[in-house]
Amino acid sequence: MKKLFYLVIIVALVCPAAIAQEEPHPKYLVIEFIKVDSDNMVDFSEAKGFLEGIYKEAVKQGEIEGWDLWTLQSGPERGEFQYVTITYYDDPVKMMNGMTDDNLQAYAERAHSTDMSEQQLELAVDKSVNNRDLALRAYMVEIAHTKDDFEMKPGVLASFDLMKAAEGRFNEYEQMEKQLYLPFHQKKIEADMMGSWRLLRTAVPMGSEAEYTHMTLNFYDNYMQFFNAQEYEDLEASEERQMAMEEGLKSREQKWVYLATLLKSVR
Repeated sequence: MKKLFYLVIIVALVCPAAIAQEEPHPKYLVIEFIKVDSDNMVDFSEAKGFLEGIYKEAVKQGEIEGWDLWTLQSGPERGEFQYVTITYYDDPVKMMNGMTDDNLQAYAERAHSTDMSEQQLELAVDKSVNNRDLALRAYMVEIAHTKDDFEMKPGVLASFDLMKAAEGRFNEYEQMEKQLYLPFHQKKIEADMMGSWRLLRTAVPMGSEAEYTHMTLNFYDNYMQFFNAQEYEDLEASEERQMAMEEGLKSREQKWVYLATLLKSVR
């Protein structure tokens, strides 16, 4: 009996620890919607490779976990954004400190010192910062995602859906996404009609007048998969579940949807 008692105690102590170790650390994302004036479009386009080198060095140094550059294909006219960048962090403090001008300069020197002079580097960093208008910056934390092996490579598509949870229905909205729509998107992935899905919540406290509180990122291999996904229906879903999904949509307002194509990805 004593042996059995000690075995139960050991299992009780070890299992929670094992479960905790399996839980992944939250991902923190800084999503920046960028407007580039027509006069600066050529300079910004030429700077893509230069920026890619900088962020590769930032990944090597453990400053960030990754960086994406997307070009917008469609969206509302508000803001007239042309590009979106996503910078991935494993720590909220790193996210809030962000990539400073000093960091950009230091990583630029590491990445491009063999092919550019110090003066050229300073000019290139200044151009990369000044030839764009940072129209919107969102600090987000990932709170749910599908199980998939989606490969983030140039050419894939994403829709950025900005949501605002209804007043007093914040938790209800999140539970609706996790319990009803996450399984729905998982089925689309298993049917090869979607690549990946993620639910993000703002990581910075926002007042009741905030324009958005959450964001979903929907990833697709190509346009064929994207359009097929729009037609997908879960034929196995019960009538009660379908009604619950429709009712759940009332807990949030879909503010804007942007469709984008991936240009650069660093991991």
